[in-house]
Amino acid sequence: MVSKSYSNLLELASGESPTFGLMNRRIPRIMTVAGLISDIDDDKSESVCSDSPSSSAQRDRIIIVANQLPIRAQRKTDGSKGWIFSWDEDSLLLQLRDGIGDHDMEVIYVGCLKEDIHPNEQDEVSQILLETFKCVPTFLPPDLFSRYYHGFCKQQLWPLFHYMLPLSPDLGGRFNRSLWQAYVSVNKIFADRIMEVINPEDDFVWVHDYHLMVLPTFLRKRFNRVKLGFFLHSPFPSSEIYKTLPIREELLRALLNADLIGFHTFDYARHFLSCCSRMLGLTYESKRGYIGLEYYGRTVSIKILPVGIHMGQLQSVLSLPETEEKVAELLRQYCDQGRIMLLGVDDMDIFKGISLKLLAMEQLLMQHPEWRGKVVLVQIANPARGRGKDVKEVQAETSSTVKRINETFGKPGYNPVVLIDEPLKFYERIAYYVVAECCLVTAVRDGMNLIPYEYIISRQGNEELDKVLGLKPLTPKKSMLVVSEFIGCSPSLSGAIRVNPWNIDAVADAMDSALEMAEPEKQLRHEKHYRYVSTHDVGYWARSFLQDLERTCQDHVRRRCWGIGFGLSFRVVALDPSFRKLSMEHIVSAYRRTKTRAILLDYDGTLMPQASIDKSPHSKSIDIINSLCRDKNNMVFIVSARSRKTLGEWFSPCENLGIAAEHGYFLRLKRDVEWETCVPVADCSWKQIAEPVMKLYTETTDGSTIEDKETSLVWSYEDADPDFGSCQAKELLDHLESVLANEPVTVKSGQNTVEVKPQGVSKGLVAKRLLSIMQGKGPSPDFVLCIGDDRSDEDMFEVITSSMAGPSIAPRAEVFACTVGKKPSKAKYYLDDTVEIVRLMQGLASVSEQTNSG
Repeated sequence: MVSKSYSNLLELASGESPTFGLMNRRIPRIMTVAGLISDIDDDKSESVCSDSPSSSAQRDRIIIVANQLPIRAQRKTDGSKGWIFSWDEDSLLLQLRDGIGDHDMEVIYVGCLKEDIHPNEQDEVSQILLETFKCVPTFLPPDLFSRYYHGFCKQQLWPLFHYMLPLSPDLGGRFNRSLWQAYVSVNKIFADRIMEVINPEDDFVWVHDYHLMVLPTFLRKRFNRVKLGFFLHSPFPSSEIYKTLPIREELLRALLNADLIGFHTFDYARHFLSCCSRMLGLTYESKRGYIGLEYYGRTVSIKILPVGIHMGQLQSVLSLPETEEKVAELLRQYCDQGRIMLLGVDDMDIFKGISLKLLAMEQLLMQHPEWRGKVVLVQIANPARGRGKDVKEVQAETSSTVKRINETFGKPGYNPVVLIDEPLKFYERIAYYVVAECCLVTAVRDGMNLIPYEYIISRQGNEELDKVLGLKPLTPKKSMLVVSEFIGCSPSLSGAIRVNPWNIDAVADAMDSALEMAEPEKQLRHEKHYRYVSTHDVGYWARSFLQDLERTCQDHVRRRCWGIGFGLSFRVVALDPSFRKLSMEHIVSAYRRTKTRAILLDYDGTLMPQASIDKSPHSKSIDIINSLCRDKNNMVFIVSARSRKTLGEWFSPCENLGIAAEHGYFLRLKRDVEWETCVPVADCSWKQIAEPVMKLYTETTDGSTIEDKETSLVWSYEDADPDFGSCQAKELLDHLESVLANEPVTVKSGQNTVEVKPQGVSKGLVAKRLLSIMQGKGPSPDFVLCIGDDRSDEDMFEVITSSMAGPSIAPRAEVFACTVGKKPSKAKYYLDDTVEIVRLMQGLASVSEQTNSG
């Protein structure tokens, strides 16, 4: 709901002095689309539009949206009512602002508070947070929040994204429709709060994590051109796991309403792209290093960059006197006693692999008795973020395992495992990093995990800590990491010992290797890691993401946009201003008043849907084509990649239909005339080279086939696995180009095909030939309609467009180059699908029949 306690959110956010009205006064909802105001009441004097002085800002502005605000709140302790608010210095969102630079860009936060705020206090709290911290709090009823966060997010999305299927009620939550509805409702509430402060033409919006995955749909629905980025901080599972989610398509389509989607690793991005391919039929392209998905005319960019740490914050904590004192205390407790510290820092949840780490420690002590009495594993267990039976089970298993190891290998004054399960202050944790010889991160699945990064910076230390540690000036630093290969930071730490955490023996061996490694090697690995972590900090990550978001959104202004679809299936169609839908009224009007008409039609994907199993034309299509052909003013051509034998049989009832087969290699003007060729007769001896290669790929690609035409060979993978088929097609294309380098043929990839055909043959040649024939017989055509759906048809569009200035087309002719579907094309028009094309042809046929009967 819109807060009643301030009249201008943008005024507050810009730092100008606010003017507060009465507590019961109703506030206009701020809709900052230029020139349009939507009021809750009729008081026009309080309306705020995008070009008013209060909303104009000198700097760019970004609205950062996350489940939780970077704010700490506590009740006043002096007995008076009210709250004390302060920044949460540990929050990534706050660190992100420092990284961007507050002078370069104004930052506004939207999110929830950790504490429940009574409805009577919400207006006052909103005022304080927006005025003082530029934060817009989202208040949720406790029951709704519980179902959204502890229900859907933590019991359904979070386990699934960490590869845990709900095979039984005990293993993660089974899908619950009411929890999903709560999740959608909360995302809608977040959207409403954003709409109160956004200037949609100028502001950037950056949404964080899986709690708000459907938020992009609500924002895109309200503002078609909103500049919207989304970053997923958790893993994204493989398509085999993800597709078990009942609302899988809704989430994918919602994410695709963002302009830029960020992931920590290539694996996570690859899984997302695979899901888009398998479930939505979308393909991606890499252009100049950027990965992009074409989605209804919009390009959705994919960003792969792991988040970093806040160097300034860590270095300031390292410089604190309390940190030095704690380091000295730990040195006395461990190093002075001849102990070597191994360190684990993890949340107490089922995916952090704490019990696996403890079992590896037990194995190390069993297999290497020499380490008994010397090595201590300090395991810091942070409180779990979720709640439920699984958390209690992890706590119980951890405690029992620690107890067993200490009873087996401990002795007076020595416990091999020290479990710290109460919350530690940040400087205390940093002190443990400084002293630890090796850091162990054995999570079985984790989105990123910045513990290794913090450890590396802490081991680099500073001059004061060097004195405490007894190190001489300029002593090379060292650190050792044993990390799970299933965490997001693993690919960027090439000097770490990577392990499969499920393999207890391998983890124990890695721990032993880390302890035994030579000092120069430890120093080299540390230096390599420190160089990476210190240069790829949270500021680098945030700036890089925003640069890509700006680049992705730069052509928003020149695009024509409109929304289609209902509910979470909503998406925006974005088209070039000159690219528009072919209007039935427009083309029928042009058809009526013209006298010499050329009509060129592709077949597969144009007159016949690609997905049809029976590819032969319907009787209705034959009747329509015959009606068009009977009109003496028309010359109608089917231009297809299919063989002349197939096309001749299919269209045998059409006496006056022209057919161009095999991309125009074979041509005939009517049914009863001889076939002719557009280019000299081809030598097909190259087939003896190409066919064995294609057969090899057919045998190894289930669902693929070879079609042997008179002058060409086509390898089709329409019925194969889409990912594997696409991969094999790229390999086959390279292979054929290599072996056929000296042959007079071209190798081209099409929609689920790889084709080898004679050089110089294209559908563009057919268009040229037809226009030339018509020009020779009489007046040049004053109406040209060309419809096709794939890359091969672009040649026809190009020829027709370029011929408009020449003699082959009459001056001021009506020319319609039309593609199927909204996609980049040389055509000026589009129709959505084959149904619309057949409807269009039927409309033109009706005009011809009326004319003939008249």
